[in-house]
Amino acid sequence: MEETTIPNNEIIQVADIVAREKSIDREIVFFAMEEAIQKAGKSRYGNDRDIRAHIDRKNGAISLQRWTLVVDEVEDDATQITIENANFKVKGNNYAVGDYIKENLPPIDFGRIAAQTAKQVIVHKVREAEREKQYEEYKDRVGDIVLGTVKRIDNQSVTVDLGRGEAVIRREDCIPREILRQGDKVRAIIYDVRSELRGPQIFLSRTKPEFMAALFTQEVPEIYEGIIEIKSVAREPGSRAKISVFSKDNSIDPVGACVGMRGARVQAVVNELQGEKIEIIQWNDNEAEFVVSALAPAEIAKVVMYEETRKMEVVVPDDQLSLAIGRRGQNVRLASLLSGWYIDILTEAEESERRQEEFKSRSEHFIKSLDIDDVIAHLLVAEGFDNIEDIAETSVQELSSLQGFDEDLAQELKDRAISYVKKEQKRIIASIEKLKISQDLINFEELNSSQIIKLGENGIKNKEDLANLDSSELYELLSQEGIESEDVAGKIIMSARAHWFEEDEKTDE
Repeated sequence: MEETTIPNNEIIQVADIVAREKSIDREIVFFAMEEAIQKAGKSRYGNDRDIRAHIDRKNGAISLQRWTLVVDEVEDDATQITIENANFKVKGNNYAVGDYIKENLPPIDFGRIAAQTAKQVIVHKVREAEREKQYEEYKDRVGDIVLGTVKRIDNQSVTVDLGRGEAVIRREDCIPREILRQGDKVRAIIYDVRSELRGPQIFLSRTKPEFMAALFTQEVPEIYEGIIEIKSVAREPGSRAKISVFSKDNSIDPVGACVGMRGARVQAVVNELQGEKIEIIQWNDNEAEFVVSALAPAEIAKVVMYEETRKMEVVVPDDQLSLAIGRRGQNVRLASLLSGWYIDILTEAEESERRQEEFKSRSEHFIKSLDIDDVIAHLLVAEGFDNIEDIAETSVQELSSLQGFDEDLAQELKDRAISYVKKEQKRIIASIEKLKISQDLINFEELNSSQIIKLGENGIKNKEDLANLDSSELYELLSQEGIESEDVAGKIIMSARAHWFEEDEKTDE
């Protein structure tokens, strides 16, 4: 049986024009047309039937057929037929299960409604193809700077026309107090591209540190060529920023290269960022020296580093305090973000007072716990002993070498320290057993015994309980037990949650 065709010489021309105008594959346009004709065919011959359309890619001829599946047992009369009935219906054919009977249908005279439906299907399919093409085009461009035109503005976001697609700048990604108007040209960085049901979503930002880094890469050839490397960026968008740079060539000054002749290069970035003040700092692998540079122009008297918690105590002269902290804490906050260290600013007077308080506190602890006089206690603190465990672990010979100590005193002191440590261990074990704290929390290396007991007293009995806390809750519980900030508390909680991510990875596998 020959196929019934509907000759249509214009079909090829229409497909070519749509494909060219929308910059999509010609085949996608043909598929959309076939689906539209198929839908119209179902409307005429029955939506429950398997109606299929095909357009000849060479001459534009349209064929419409009803397909019926040959089966052993019919479950759907509209789309299935038994082998016996199939062979009876079509003489001379020997059908098998899984074959299709293909019946040609007469041409369709498209009415107004059918034509409108067909148009909607074609438009929908073409739009889907455009979106897929847009996603494929932009998915690998995260980190690129793009230039677009502001198309729409609402309370939540700004829609930007990129020419071959649309992107969104959410309010939090717009520079504060920056006024954008419809038709304005705007430059931003692509930081996320998602394929969603409503189409690809391209998200832009003008506030992220990566945008500033990308702008410097455009303005400074040495960065683009890899001679100068941007190590870190810290921003408070629209206000102030710090950027650290490092030169792989000793003959090139990285700061000078980024500033440019008469400040031309950095000024170009400042202008793009609505006057944001930018400090360019030379990166240093000596972290203390780098933090000192990051806190400029303040003068620094002393830096004390705590490697385990990544905290730095920075001591400044009294008259430099406001300069080091900056307006509303901006200078120290940006320096902290730039360096990755928590920075605590102290004046020399405050540091002296704190050291005296620590000296007094440790001395009183030694006097009370070891039953010694204040002279010996002061000597121990002055020699750098922080706790009684340090004394218990120090040899008699080393203790006796301290000024004012002899061997008998050293031995007695060590014996008392060992006795105290043993009593403390028994007290800790008894407390842990009484509070019924689980072994996984006892073995958790991020916390000491006194911190674990404090948690147990507040109902935190295992590592899962700890993992379910937030950083502010943990800091509130343990701020008197040596946890110095919410950042430190947050790191402890993330360590307690590590097994969550391990379980997720196993599930994904």
